[in-house]
Amino acid sequence: MAIGIVSDADFERELGNVLPTKPQIIELPHKGRSDGDVNVPESLRKIIGEDAVLNGSKSAIALAESLGISKSSVSAYKNGATSTTSYHNPSQAIIGHINKSRARATKRAGKTLNAALAAITQEKLDYTDAKDLAAIAKNMSGIIKDLEPPQSNEDGSIQKPQFVVYAPTFRDERSYDSITVSE
Repeated sequence: MAIGIVSDADFERELGNVLPTKPQIIELPHKGRSDGDVNVPESLRKIIGEDAVLNGSKSAIALAESLGISKSSVSAYKNGATSTTSYHNPSQAIIGHINKSRARATKRAGKTLNAALAAITQEKLDYTDAKDLAAIAKNMSGIIKDLEPPQSNEDGSIQKPQFVVYAPTFRDERSYDSITVSE
């Protein structure tokens, strides 16, 4: 039979030549999350972790709650872990994504900082109030500091400030010489 438009009689005749077959339903493998699966896709972990670092925890928690993800998971993703039990073994893919996002934001803040600093000229200092420009420069430097990853030592521990407090030793009255004074 040629392909094309056929009459109803020709169609019925050809349909009669076909052996009757019973249709068979074949289940295709389910793509994505199946029912009851609580694993969060890595791409979503990266997005939530990035949002937590760049926009703050409140923004990331709101995003996560809209997707049915817990607050503790947001904290884990922010630190590069895939769950609260894997804090000691963070995912390099998540950490790499977060660090790239930090670098992009730091670069952008650095450009704004340089522009604000360049805008503070001697002329503006002489004739206008440069407080607004100084505030922008200070804010941009604060943003850069907040976005930089924490500095760590060779052993992997994070550097924290150390304070040494010296206190005088307590001495009893008997340790001092006594002088009798007459009035």
